[in-house]
Amino acid sequence: MLNFKPIPPSDGSELAVSAITNARPDRPFVVAQLGQSLDGRIATPTGESRWINRDAALDHVHRLRAAVDAVVVGIGTALADDPILNVRRVPGRNPARVVIDPNHRLPENARCMCPVDGAPRLVIRGSDGTIANGVETVRVDRDVTTGDGRTSMCPRAIVDALFQRGYRKLLIEGGATTVSAFINAGVVDRLHVLVAPVILGSGKTGLDLAPIARLAEAHRPETDVYVLADGDVLFDCKLKARGT
Repeated sequence: MLNFKPIPPSDGSELAVSAITNARPDRPFVVAQLGQSLDGRIATPTGESRWINRDAALDHVHRLRAAVDAVVVGIGTALADDPILNVRRVPGRNPARVVIDPNHRLPENARCMCPVDGAPRLVIRGSDGTIANGVETVRVDRDVTTGDGRTSMCPRAIVDALFQRGYRKLLIEGGATTVSAFINAGVVDRLHVLVAPVILGSGKTGLDLAPIARLAEAHRPETDVYVLADGDVLFDCKLKARGT
């Protein structure tokens, strides 16, 4: 079900974030976000993705960061974009910065691991290894999730490990593979999809979830829709995390 919100565009982003700030304190609350084109692309065939979305959508991502305890990215995003993962475009505090790094590929000089603002920095791994000074290693078991035998970190175990450390509200910011894995695992409460009015025609698509045989098996979440100030559209999808 789609709920179109008749409110000023400048207020839609803040209203969508209110579900995070008002989340129950006794369990993890996980929000994931993707920015994409009208035809569902998150990057061109060459990998270029900055910037598909416009200023209001970028402001929204920073507003999400300010509302959570920790922002989480996969190693692919950390290497490709070298993001800072702090709050710059809106008022608010910086969340803890977390990188899922199963194979110890994260360089010590990654910008998100720099101790510039006092925010905690964590790396999720399956084993101990060299890490930058002041960065915490969180040990999580690997979980076989693909038919070709590839292994990845278990999303539910990651959420539980971070919750035990006091990080209750989590933003899974990217990339698409990481967001898809967390949705497949049933641990995402809300999915924010930011759609820009642009058509790429080719390139990398967003979500890649477990295949279904029939339309009756498709996700049809209740969704609030907000048109942002400069024309991008925010879909705030209410996913029901399994086991809750």
